Amino acid sequence: MDGRSLWTKFSFCYFESMAGFSTTGATVLTEIEHLSHAMLFWRSLSHWLGGMGIVVLAVAILPMLGIGGMQLFRAEAPGPQTDRLTPRIAQTAKLLWGVYLLLSLLETVLLMFGGMSLFDALCHTFGTMATGGFSTKNLSIGHYNSVYIDMVISCFMFLAGTNFALHYRALRGDVKAYFQDAEFKFYCIVIAVSITLISWNTIRFQVDGDIPYDSMWTSLRYATFQVMSIITTTGYGTADFEQWPALSQFILVILMFYGGCAGSTGGGIKQVRFLLLIKQSGAEIKRLIFPHAVLPIRVNDRVVPPEVMTNVLGFFFFFIGIFAIVTCLMATLGLDLISAAGATIATMGNIGPGLGSVGPTDNYAHIHTAGKFVLSFCMLLGRLELYTVLILFSPNFWKR
Repeated sequence: MDGRSLWTKFSFCYFESMAGFSTTGATVLTEIEHLSHAMLFWRSLSHWLGGMGIVVLAVAILPMLGIGGMQLFRAEAPGPQTDRLTPRIAQTAKLLWGVYLLLSLLETVLLMFGGMSLFDALCHTFGTMATGGFSTKNLSIGHYNSVYIDMVISCFMFLAGTNFALHYRALRGDVKAYFQDAEFKFYCIVIAVSITLISWNTIRFQVDGDIPYDSMWTSLRYATFQVMSIITTTGYGTADFEQWPALSQFILVILMFYGGCAGSTGGGIKQVRFLLLIKQSGAEIKRLIFPHAVLPIRVNDRVVPPEVMTNVLGFFFFFIGIFAIVTCLMATLGLDLISAAGATIATMGNIGPGLGSVGPTDNYAHIHTAGKFVLSFCMLLGRLELYTVLILFSPNFWKR
């Protein structure tokens, strides 16, 4: 084996491992069903373990560090309210992992009721709760062609994309917490609007002379699953959405940027940041009409400090800037522009399937070796919320 082939094989292994632990779900493997059960189980378990870390990072650590405006959720983390970081993180971790484990066990049982073996149910539960997307089947969830399985996984993808602090409060009896949370309500609205538009679009408009689905129920079924999969950044598939009309594809691309809620295992920019951006835009428009008005931005009846808005806008700037740079870089490595953009947002958003040659029925095996390392870094950037990784390149950080 020459040095080049060894380096290429290492890039495959590194990419697949990063996709697992970052809960991205992008893969370089082609015949998944030919792999051993041990290999398939480890791939899926890497998702679940990565998701456990992300839950604590998203709910307890990032809010305390104020990463990208996440200090808004400092008061939401369960556990003792103390200024000492370590004891609170330890207590919060135990509480959140309990919720994570409970939901995982429940989904596994429900999937087995739907006809899955224990092995497949566990693997797909790992991929769902971590919003990862690794499957044991070449056709992903589409392999089962089961309405019941689609519904179960859709429901748990929705739960995995929701702030886990809300699940904890609900299990403690405070179910109203969901409906009192502005981000959760915004998340539900985005999902409902997206499903409605895609269901209507895929039954009304032709693609290459054919209408994708012949009934509203079928259209609703596939639209619901795919919207849940993309907005939560899970990446499971039951349909090739590249065969859908342009509007439906465009909506899914927008959802790739949106991602799940803060405090969830989902990736992407996060719902709360888009909510704040919309509120800020509305306030700026009102200021044009009423120049002297005082228009504070509020979320959950709390005024958002100006520094939080600055952090959020900075996060948007960095995310879009890195997306543009990496897209150009991937294009220079041989990908067409659509595939380059699709691969970039699919890895930065921790989704998995992208567009073009890395679409839902394709994989990343053909990507240039250098490109695999670039996209692996994008997975890490997206999973750790950009700033957490970028700060390591700051000279001031290493001087402390």
